[in-house]
Order: sequence, then structure tokens, then C-alpha cells
Amino acid sequence: MNPRYAIGIDLGTTNSVVAYTDIQNAEDRKVNLLPISQFTSRGTTESLNSLASFCYIATDPEIENNSFNSTGSVGQDYCVGELARKQAADVPARTVSAAKSWLANSKVDRRSDILPWNAPDGIRKLSPVEVSSRYCQELVKEWKQSFPENPIEEQLVVLTVPASFDASARELTVEAAIKAGLPQTMILLEEPQAAVYAWLAEQGDEWRKQLKVGDILLVCDVGGGTTDFTLVGVAQEYGVLVLNRIAVGNHILVGGDNMDLTLAHFAGTLFAEKGNKLDAWQSVALWHSCRAAKELLLSDNTLESAPVTILGRGSRLIGGTISIDLKRDDVRRILLDGFFPECQSEASPVRKMISGFREIGLPYESDAAITRHLAHFLRAHGTNGQMVMPTHLLFNGGVFKALLFRQRLIDVIQGWFTGHTVQMLDKTPDYDYSVARGAAYYSTVKMGSGIRIRGGTARSYYVGIETAGLAVPGFERPLNALCVVPFGMEEGTTINVPSEETGLVLGDTVNFRFFSSSVRKDDIAGDILQGWDEEELSETDSLETSLPANDKFTEGYVPVKFESRITELGMLELWCKSTISDDAWKLEFSVRE
Repeated sequence: MNPRYAIGIDLGTTNSVVAYTDIQNAEDRKVNLLPISQFTSRGTTESLNSLASFCYIATDPEIENNSFNSTGSVGQDYCVGELARKQAADVPARTVSAAKSWLANSKVDRRSDILPWNAPDGIRKLSPVEVSSRYCQELVKEWKQSFPENPIEEQLVVLTVPASFDASARELTVEAAIKAGLPQTMILLEEPQAAVYAWLAEQGDEWRKQLKVGDILLVCDVGGGTTDFTLVGVAQEYGVLVLNRIAVGNHILVGGDNMDLTLAHFAGTLFAEKGNKLDAWQSVALWHSCRAAKELLLSDNTLESAPVTILGRGSRLIGGTISIDLKRDDVRRILLDGFFPECQSEASPVRKMISGFREIGLPYESDAAITRHLAHFLRAHGTNGQMVMPTHLLFNGGVFKALLFRQRLIDVIQGWFTGHTVQMLDKTPDYDYSVARGAAYYSTVKMGSGIRIRGGTARSYYVGIETAGLAVPGFERPLNALCVVPFGMEEGTTINVPSEETGLVLGDTVNFRFFSSSVRKDDIAGDILQGWDEEELSETDSLETSLPANDKFTEGYVPVKFESRITELGMLELWCKSTISDDAWKLEFSVRE
């Protein structure tokens, strides 16, 4: 296969973007955006630079009337894109959002039909994997229509994922993408790294004038639904500057959507003061109306206020409209104090527990203060309780289109380090599209052109080994954690994990408990942990394999050791290799019921 194009895909929480570059044109490798055709209203389609990551579940009459038939697909039972985003305001019970965050939620079965979450009976549901696949299908369809002579399965495709995604979430993302028609040879790239690659592509060789040996770049990526932090260090090898990804944060469910909802609550009190008590339908519509007002007030300093208008519920047929004015000063105060408050370097997110019962769903953060999450992140990856001190800062994500938030975060970080200046990297503002652009540019790096960010796996991985011992009623046997993948294990490498033999049961499906850590960077393959803090190790999906009984192994089990592989595509494979034969069994992720 000799690909003509490199394609970068940002499968975002709220918007998905496709960028591409002609890799056979050595003189001009300009990165372009692929316009994506989608319904923007009923009966109207437009080509936009991004696909809204929303999926609307059609009603039976809509299916019968081919309401969403834009390509000749009779009876299409869903709609994705901008119209689906608008339907989230009008028909929230039929609209799926944040499917990407559901892929990272190991507390549910992500292959089961569970979305829209808590939708009433009678509404068809889809799995997080299926919804993600439908977004990818739209992107694949658009590519085929735009480049019919260059099938996407023959191109070099780079798909981005959050740096905080563990191995299971990455595998589910790939599963959804392949189901949609993306090639099995696609490469995974962490989103904050893609943002750095977009900056490198823009700077060319000039990047070396901004960064020097010993510098630490902090990437702050705050999008519509999530926040990601990444640290990239600058080192020198053989007289040449190199970049190393040295730390990633957790998957933090805080972003622009939270800001819109916060303003909606505030606007709701203003409506109440005017005697308008909003019902649930109006409250969802208010959320989306506040988003538009927020974007207007944060982008135009000449405006003192912006109207927030929603449909009234006055008469049986037409209720008219009701509105209030959202003042710019209120918007700035609410969002700065709520999401970017000034705080000390010792600050940590506040973990509030207002009830012993909690609704099952996405693990949203109880503390929306991004600055406190950042302080915790920098301390977690420092030494002796001291913060990592970044020298440079790179912003990414739609939230940072507002200078107000960028400046506040700079001021807070400066306050943590007396006498130290954190520099913001020179960058052409492209907060919505830089991840896709960087992913497309990364293809040239894979082909040997340009600087590559080294990093390997963003986490260490462990399997749980039950200890031997006498049974004690009411107590489980202690569980040790065996490190099978060390932090930073590079793509295309294999490790035989040093350990005692483990008995693998035959004749049944065998499960292994599986753990990961983003902070234990010094553990090596074969290390045994006999106790750990939940802040250090978190349990994710189990690993399982089905082993038929075999007369070759008369004891009912086979002694094995583990072999870890990180494929060239960035996927984790864990094998159980028999120590008494040539047999080997690959462990697969088992998403939880």
C-alpha cells in the first residue's frame, strides 16, 4: 500500500474534526480541513468544518418519512451532527451526548445499549461503542464522497484519544473506528501530543528557538466535556534536542458544557425573579441558549450584555418567547470564580459527598475548579511533595478561545512559583482544530521527517495475583499487583515479565483483575506491590481468556508467565505463555456488566 494522504481524526466529546495532508507532495504538505456535510435543520444540510458529536434517535414516523435521508439510505433511524445537537435542547431524552466519556467509564458495559442514559422505556438505545462508530461512519462517508479515488482504508490514518484513556478505552475506540470502516492499521495518538505537533508544524525548525534543554512544557487542554493535562520535557541526545512526554493527568469530566450549565442555573434564577418558572424542557433549551450568549460575550468586549431567549409555554399551541439579559460582568465572574479560581499551590479538588447514594452514570467531578485539579496534577508528578515547575504553557481546546481564561490560568500558575516566569508558546489561535491538524502532521513524523515526542505508554499496568494462604471467614485473601507494563514502554516492544509462575485454570473462562497508574513511574516489569493507595492505582476492566480443557495439562491448570507487547499502533497485548509447552493465550479486555 502506498498511501496518498495522511488523515488526522479528532473524535471529540462535543465536536469531531478531520484534517488531511498530501504526503506524496514533498514540496507542499499543507494540512487542510475536510468539510463535513450534515443536517443543520430539518430538510437542510450544510458542510461545516466539524461534526457535532451528538446522535439523535429518530421516532418511528421520522423513520417512515425518511426525515434524515440525505444520501439515499432509506429508513435511517438516527441523525448525527449539528441538527442532533439542536435536538438535545428540544428532545433531550432522544439525544446522545458525551459518548466518548462513556467509553472511558469502566463501571458500565460499554457494548450494551445504554444511551441515551436514563431515557424512558420505548426509546431505542445504543451502546457507547455504536454511537462512536456512527460518528466515524459519517467521517468515512464524507471522505469517500470527497476523495472517491483514494479509499480511506488505503490511507495513513491517525486517530486521537485523550492521554487519560487507559488501554481498555483505547481498544474500545479502535473497535468503534474499525466497525465504521477505518483501517485496522490506524495509529493512535494522544490529543495533547497532537496539539504539540500542530505547534511544531506551524513553527518548523524555529521551535528550537523557544525551547531549550531542561524546559518543561505544560499542555492544558480544556474542551467541551473534558480537561486533560500533559507534561512534555526537553532533553538533548547526541547534541540534538528531543521531546519526551513525562506525565499525563486523569480523565477529568469538566469543560465548556459545565460552564454552559452553570450559566443556565444562574439565568434560571433571573427568569424566576420575573415570575417565569421553567420546566425541564425549557431548562435544557436554556442550557444551549446560554452557550450562545457566553460565546458572544467572551468574544466581543464591546458588549455589556447578551439576550437569552427561550420558547414560552403559555398557550397550548404557541407560547411565544421569554427572555432575560445576561450581563458580561456576571458571566465573567461566575466562570472565573467557578472554573478558574485563584488558589494556593497546596490546593486539591474538593471531594464532596452529599449523600451515601449516588446515581449511576458518568463520573462527573464534584469540583469544577480546573486550577485546583491542575495544582494537584503538578504535585502528583513532582518530587518530595513539591510541584513540577513548567517553563512553558500551550493551551488547547475551545474553552481557551477566550483570552480571559488563558490569562487567569497564567496568573494562577505564576502565583505558585515566585520569581519564575511561565512563557506561553507562540501559536496561531486554532483551538478547535489543532488536534486534528497535529494528528495529520504526525504522519510525516512517523515517516522519519520532523521531531517526534517520545513517551510510550502513559500509564503503568498491573495484574492482580491472589496470594496463597488459609481461608478466613469474612475476609478475602490479600491481592498483590504484578507490574506487567512499565510507564513509558515504547511502541513495537515486547517484555517477558519476570515473576513466579502463575497457575492458569483450564476448562473455563478465566478473569484477571487489572490495574493502572499514571503516577508510579519507577516501577519496572516484575515488581510486586503488596499494598497501594487508591490515588496511586486504579482498577479498570478485567482481562479474560477462555481456555478449553486439554489432556496435555493433567493438573487442570497450566503454569504460565506473562509477556507484554505494545504494538506499533499503540495497543496493549498481554499474553500468558506456558512454561512447560509452546502454548500461549492472549488476554482480552472484558467490559463490565
